[in-house]
Amino acid sequence: MHPGHQAAISAHQVSKTYASGAVAVHALQEVSLEIHSGECVFLAGPSGSGKTTLLSIMGCLLRPSSGRVFIRGREITGMTEKELPSVRLQCIGFVFQAFNLFPNLTAGENLELALDVKGIRGSGAKRRAHELLEMVGLTPQYKRFPEDLSGGQKQRVAIARALAADPPVILADEPTAALDSQSGEVVIGLLRDLAHVHGRAVVVVTHDSRIMDRADRIVRIEDGRLAHDPRTAGVWSGSPRLGVAGR
Repeated sequence: MHPGHQAAISAHQVSKTYASGAVAVHALQEVSLEIHSGECVFLAGPSGSGKTTLLSIMGCLLRPSSGRVFIRGREITGMTEKELPSVRLQCIGFVFQAFNLFPNLTAGENLELALDVKGIRGSGAKRRAHELLEMVGLTPQYKRFPEDLSGGQKQRVAIARALAADPPVILADEPTAALDSQSGEVVIGLLRDLAHVHGRAVVVVTHDSRIMDRADRIVRIEDGRLAHDPRTAGVWSGSPRLGVAGR
């Protein structure tokens, strides 16, 4: 499908079942998917379709019941609980709908805390935190607390935090759902830039109809399976779709 290009994340025949017997819930059923560096892929579908379950499995937060998952060619499905945190730390940046910022820390301190977890401290952490805020257009907000930021600004701080370890993969769960249209447009523009300009693989779970045309590729999930939809059929070609990237 992509000769000579290793997928940033690939899922092969991934299934996830909760409970068993008559009460078993098949959240995912034999899903196979590849996400490549430089593309922004949306996972779309109705509530309960399995989107967030798939995102959580790709992010090493959930284990599949069966199937295999690879991050940059390295299989993670057989790893122990002690091995997985380092993979998450080094390879995955998470962005959530609810921002998940610490309210008693300033924007800069939120980033410094994330950097501390990665082993970056002191003046190096402050410098990197300023660089990250500059990257998302929020340098003046370094000393402001989350309660003094708009929803869009909070989400941009959350994106900056996701970039703390310079991960090759960004996973975002409904990042624009709580935002107004203008803020949502800024946030999705940042995520697209992370893919197209900075070469990261970006996966966005969303049902936000306002941003659907900003995807390089839309993967639709229904009842735990990939849906056959003309809009999902095109395989990523290695460059942004013309007419979308410049919006």
